[in-house]
Amino acid sequence: MKADVTTLDAKKAGTVDLSDDVFGLDPRADLLHRMVRYQLAKRRAGNSASKDRSEINATTAKMYRQKGTGRARHGSKKAPIFRGGGKAFGPKPRSFAHGLPKKVRALALKHALSAKAKTEELVVIDSCELKDGKTTALKSRFAKLGFVSALIIDGATVEDGFARAARNIPRVDVLPVQGINVYDILRHDKLVLTKAALEALEARFK
Repeated sequence: MKADVTTLDAKKAGTVDLSDDVFGLDPRADLLHRMVRYQLAKRRAGNSASKDRSEINATTAKMYRQKGTGRARHGSKKAPIFRGGGKAFGPKPRSFAHGLPKKVRALALKHALSAKAKTEELVVIDSCELKDGKTTALKSRFAKLGFVSALIIDGATVEDGFARAARNIPRVDVLPVQGINVYDILRHDKLVLTKAALEALEARFK
């Protein structure tokens, strides 16, 4: 599969071969759904907490005598039925993460890349370099390329000037190739790969 390579100035810079094993698959919605659920569950904080009756700070004295009052028998103000008492079966800090096999995660990433290639929302650029690091300059270049919502993946590191300029642009995220993930790919309209990112991805899936 061939793809055109462009520059940040919207000029053609040749073509590149895309591996059919990575970018030519027929996307499976079930795999993408499983992977997105896995990612979103894993990043949930899970730190909400309430006190149960053993953690409430209150007197341990019996509320009133056992017999002769005509009222129900009670021994502690910490009981969940009383105002100020502990919460019965309340939330405790926990992890919402669930397992997903490594091979399934790798396959889901391939299917996400293939989905962008199939819908022609995959853009290959030669490099992400911006010496002055100015947001205005980068926004004008993105306007030429038609980027409104884009995930930009660079090589092992992202050039400082480009990252500094892009972080002020809404709906645009820049990641090194190690940070590429299914959820971010799917939630952006465009997936932009540099040639360095493309080589790293194809080497990763060999």
